[in-house]
Amino acid sequence: MSNTLLSNQDQNRVLSIDFFRGFTMFMLVGEFSGFFDTLVQPSFDGSIISAIGQQLHHVEWIGLHFWDLIQPFFMFIVGVAMPFSMTRRWNRGDSWNKTFRHAVTRSLLLLFLGWALYCIGPGKITFRFTNVLAQLSVTYLIAFLLMQKAVKWQLLVSFLLILASDLLYRFWSIDGFNQPFTPDHNFGSWFDLALTGTPGGGYWVAFNAIPTTAHTIWGVIAGMILMNEWSPRKKIQTLAIAGIIGVVAGYSMNPFIPIIKHICTSSFVIVSGGWCLIALAISYWLIDVKNFNKFPVFFAIVGMNPLFIYLFAHTGGNNLLESIAKPFTNALFGIFGELSAQMALSLTVWAMMWYICYFLYKRKVFIKL
Repeated sequence: MSNTLLSNQDQNRVLSIDFFRGFTMFMLVGEFSGFFDTLVQPSFDGSIISAIGQQLHHVEWIGLHFWDLIQPFFMFIVGVAMPFSMTRRWNRGDSWNKTFRHAVTRSLLLLFLGWALYCIGPGKITFRFTNVLAQLSVTYLIAFLLMQKAVKWQLLVSFLLILASDLLYRFWSIDGFNQPFTPDHNFGSWFDLALTGTPGGGYWVAFNAIPTTAHTIWGVIAGMILMNEWSPRKKIQTLAIAGIIGVVAGYSMNPFIPIIKHICTSSFVIVSGGWCLIALAISYWLIDVKNFNKFPVFFAIVGMNPLFIYLFAHTGGNNLLESIAKPFTNALFGIFGELSAQMALSLTVWAMMWYICYFLYKRKVFIKL
């Protein structure tokens, strides 16, 4: 392993966590670069490139693509890291009250940043709470409050939140919003109108923070498993078996409760949670057990500054980089056609955003809340 990273034998650092978080953020950076959009251009219709491109976009309504797992991955890995960070604080003498104040402050900052991002585009105050930072402000705080409870109670609360959400969607009786699985006519849509006075946009709803709190809670439990003194084999088996159960159960529910990411139905939360656990088990096995840890450092570098790169891209940083790179990529690749030039530009912007993270990493600059 590169000696520039903390050893994955350090109980306070597991490289697979940095990799998992970094891979998730790297994919989000790829979306901001515009590269994924180039893969679904008409020129690629019917090809494997188009099929890959479809997986890198959200399902329109019912179903599950790989891209629908990215936000669950992010919220889950935040939970995985929580036992490590909080245990460090408690071991150095911080009281629960002090860490609680830290958790509340962090949640409020996440909520503010998530809300503020919606005000940048229109240039006016816009009350919307559907992006990952705003959602995470809720899931993070609830997961923290449950951290010192027994695992059975954490699991119970997570499933009660999923069940309560499912019942609200099914039995909400206000006319026009009593169709649980119909876009813009469900409880989540009503909740947005009551909360902000406007629809969430794109069928996304703010209430998703409640059922997806399960992802962060399950992440906390997974982090506790990784910190446990169990053998690596037992850790991997536990994560993988739980993940397989979640995937099978989620898909089995689909005929009765459609898998819909936009409103985070119970089947979606469970199946995506299962994939999170499986992905973590594979990451831990490859990186921390088999020591396949040179190439993953490429992603881990992004995972060490997730908040910075997310805000940088969301606030127009990708557009700035695009304006810098476009004259050069057009000159070099424009002769091959407009699509080739656009793909080259997107890849260049993607690489530039990664390099910014690398630049910060080499100088030990880490932006955190």
